[in-house]
Amino acid sequence: MNRPEFYRYHSGQKAALPFEDAEYEARLKGLRATMAEEGVQAAVFTSMHNIAYYSGFLYCAFGRPYGLVVTETECVTVSAGIDAGQPWRRCYGDNITYTDWQRNNFWRAIRSVTGTGAHCGYEGDHMTVSQRDLFCAMLEPSDVTDLAPATMRQRMHKSAAEIDLIRAGAAVADVGGYAIRDAIKEGVREIDVAMAGRDAMEVEIAKRFPDAEYRDTWVWFQSGINTDGAHNPVTGRVLQRGDILSLNTFPMISGYYTALERTLFVGEVDDASRAIWEANVGAHELGISLLKPGASCAEVTAGVNAFFEERDLLQYRTFGYGHSFGVLSHYYGREAGLELREDIDTVLEPGMVISMEPMLTIADGQPGAGGYREHDIIVITEDGAEDITGYPYGPNFNVV
Repeated sequence: MNRPEFYRYHSGQKAALPFEDAEYEARLKGLRATMAEEGVQAAVFTSMHNIAYYSGFLYCAFGRPYGLVVTETECVTVSAGIDAGQPWRRCYGDNITYTDWQRNNFWRAIRSVTGTGAHCGYEGDHMTVSQRDLFCAMLEPSDVTDLAPATMRQRMHKSAAEIDLIRAGAAVADVGGYAIRDAIKEGVREIDVAMAGRDAMEVEIAKRFPDAEYRDTWVWFQSGINTDGAHNPVTGRVLQRGDILSLNTFPMISGYYTALERTLFVGEVDDASRAIWEANVGAHELGISLLKPGASCAEVTAGVNAFFEERDLLQYRTFGYGHSFGVLSHYYGREAGLELREDIDTVLEPGMVISMEPMLTIADGQPGAGGYREHDIIVITEDGAEDITGYPYGPNFNVV
């Protein structure tokens, strides 16, 4: 039997994608303009976030490479045979399936679109050294250009359709937050509370997006000492009266991440903890007020730093004050050019979406020990900003 290196397996009908065709065409038009400026004839993307952004297809790697090739006239996803027709049904444009029958069939499928000797673009922040060696050996490019910075800048500016999806995600995150609040009581485990929030969000996503694929929605719910890190996993720790809590809901909708994060306490909050909490809430409110068109990320950071420094709390800050939203997740994607840190000079513009999320961490054994964090999602508008997070923050609502 002569088994092929790759083939087209267009099984079934195209499914409804997260956005209309016009949205993907607009994104590809922007990409092709960048390619023309750089002299790039074929862009080869390998990351989950860029493949999803330009084609709508969110892959599951499981040890296999996936790709998207964009030329002046073509947009072709390249997927493994294990997925059969699903990548074609769930992508904008064409799809090629490569087989496992011999090594490097992935790159042979890529080459069938790019040809050899072209000026090729790639993602320098994603492609491994070994895959870059194969990229060069199999495609024999005449020149190469790292397109990661340019594609990141494009993704930082959201379309109206993207903002609508992010807005829906923020509302789903609120649903998870209220479900978590209802599940909090002395004697229950972190994992039980987290499951209540996750289940509520998945039901809400399915209701709002009946044609979507459902995957990756999660909750980090932390208590006591477990609140000291923003990304600490859920455990089986049992909640006790007086515990500090950190509520973190993360609905995932077609690769788009949104988040809600809140500080809470079980039953009562001591004076030392309340003072730290209220100071962090003050920083949160100040930070939101600073997010507006024309402000730079570094300037916003400096303003919140000054607030904490005046209160002798700056030394308890552990990371930046916010980041961009869009096609991203905790295991793929990041728009590093839009983060609220001292070393980021990006100027906020209408259509950007960014969080405000100050956090203070007081070490175990000190008065007010624990991690305090509030998080809202902000859409930068023509003349200001819109907070699209609805769940309340602060002691008046969140001593449960």
